[in-house]
Amino acid sequence: MEKRNNVTMFILLGLSQNKSIEIFCFVLFLFCYIAIWIGNLLIMISVTCSQLIDQPMYFFLNFLSLSYLCYTSTVTPKLMTDLLAERRNVSYNSCMTQLFTTHFFGGVETFILPAMAYDRNVAICKPLHYTIIMSRQRCNTIAITCFTGGFIHSAGQFLLTVYLPFCGPNEIDHYFCDAYPLQKLACTNTHEISLLLIVNSGLIPLVTFTILMVSYVRILYTIRAYPAESSTKALSTCSSHRTVVVLFFVPALFVYIRLTVTFPEDKVLALFYTIIAPMFNPLTYMLRNTEMKNVMKKMWYYQLFLERK
Repeated sequence: MEKRNNVTMFILLGLSQNKSIEIFCFVLFLFCYIAIWIGNLLIMISVTCSQLIDQPMYFFLNFLSLSYLCYTSTVTPKLMTDLLAERRNVSYNSCMTQLFTTHFFGGVETFILPAMAYDRNVAICKPLHYTIIMSRQRCNTIAITCFTGGFIHSAGQFLLTVYLPFCGPNEIDHYFCDAYPLQKLACTNTHEISLLLIVNSGLIPLVTFTILMVSYVRILYTIRAYPAESSTKALSTCSSHRTVVVLFFVPALFVYIRLTVTFPEDKVLALFYTIIAPMFNPLTYMLRNTEMKNVMKKMWYYQLFLERK
């Protein structure tokens, strides 16, 4: 079918039409966005400039923080601008660019989290072979695979959407350009494309989340014979990762693991994987991870404050 596209501009309906709520959300999201940048940059600098970069867990954490910074920056600045704007317009090209970039960095995150779980699984279940299995060469290969997987995922989302005909209306019931809300605006039957989108956006996180759960079950099965102190220590190395996994995957699965039907709650749930999870990533690792806290104290407290004295 020949593509008919009369729409050159979309209108984002955003989170709310109430001005007082929008001002409150702007202040809240501004605080969150600053916290995301400060926290994730601190992690990246602390890991890169210390011996932690040699450990696979923190090697992947470095990439996770980078993906969070890029991911939230494709959504949050536009969201905050629209909260104060009278009209929330976005051009067709900008909308398609945002669709591609959000799914690219979101896809990278989707694959890096299982990579981190795999690292913890090897460390706990096969400690004697850990250094051999998780060599730097293998870590580099896994990182490249994560970025490649993110690109393939986002390319699929982009290609399934960019060739759709849009004849009007042009109001997107969301605060950023996503495939499901855009499907509702297409002036053609999108049933087959919806099924492909479920495979692309729904099954990928479902499969990776299942792998994560299997990985944690295997860890629990392995440490059941450990002494209480050793098992507690082993689980503590996974606690920060578990928090981020729940904040990212649970709302994402609810939004994407169904046909292209949107609910008002989708916009609130989307805040968890676009803003909340990127903000809690540095908080969980800086507050609950002993190694990260020690490096932070050494790098930032002792160097910035004690040296002045």
